[in-house]
Amino acid sequence: MKDATLRILCVICSLGVVLHAQPPPRAAAPIDLTGYWVSLVTDDWRWRVVTPPKGDVLYLPVNAEGRRVANEWDPARDQAAGEQCRAYGAGGLMHLPGRLHISWQDDRTLVVEVDAGTQTRVLHFGATAPATEPPSWQGYSVAQWENDGAGGGRRGRPASVKPIHGSLKTVTTRLRPGYFRRNGVPYSENAVLTEYWTTLADEGVEYLVVTNILDDPRYLAQPYVRSVQFKKQADSKGWRPTPCQAG
Repeated sequence: MKDATLRILCVICSLGVVLHAQPPPRAAAPIDLTGYWVSLVTDDWRWRVVTPPKGDVLYLPVNAEGRRVANEWDPARDQAAGEQCRAYGAGGLMHLPGRLHISWQDDRTLVVEVDAGTQTRVLHFGATAPATEPPSWQGYSVAQWENDGAGGGRRGRPASVKPIHGSLKTVTTRLRPGYFRRNGVPYSENAVLTEYWTTLADEGVEYLVVTNILDDPRYLAQPYVRSVQFKKQADSKGWRPTPCQAG
């Protein structure tokens, strides 16, 4: 019994050493998301580039309550109440046309600045949303890398082989109620936004693809799933932060 206990303790200690030796998220990144990116509006132009008319919920899985709230949208009321950023919260922000600037704040924190509405998203690695975290437009985002490709020792390859690609998964909670379409189609404070960020290259051009999954039983009959694409820019040319606008 004594020997078995010692073996277990040794295994636990070994795991602790391995975990402690893991590189920080910045060094472990399987893809590089940093830099300036401009959105590519390849579809949904009529809903993304211009504000659609009130009550237009075409192709959206809203339930009866969501449709009712959308039909009551009043941009003047939002402006007067200081709620002009409702369409610029994390639930709808990535769908807006514009540019991103992504950079590392430190080894465990990735920052996504968005010129539309002059918004900033903060992605926290290895963390959970603090119980005291107040709701905000961008909420609290927990991030983790998801690696693809070669795995340790698969098909005889050494365990040290680094995966050839991967993606970033983020889960955002603690959101203020907002709109995921600029004409007042709502999501609630209980919405959960899950996103997958990945990159690809084509003929020397880099692209960023972000798949959004918004889950909100209060206003949606099922999760709303969309992907948006961005093209990498060589520099900050065209970067023009603008304030939130209602409507």
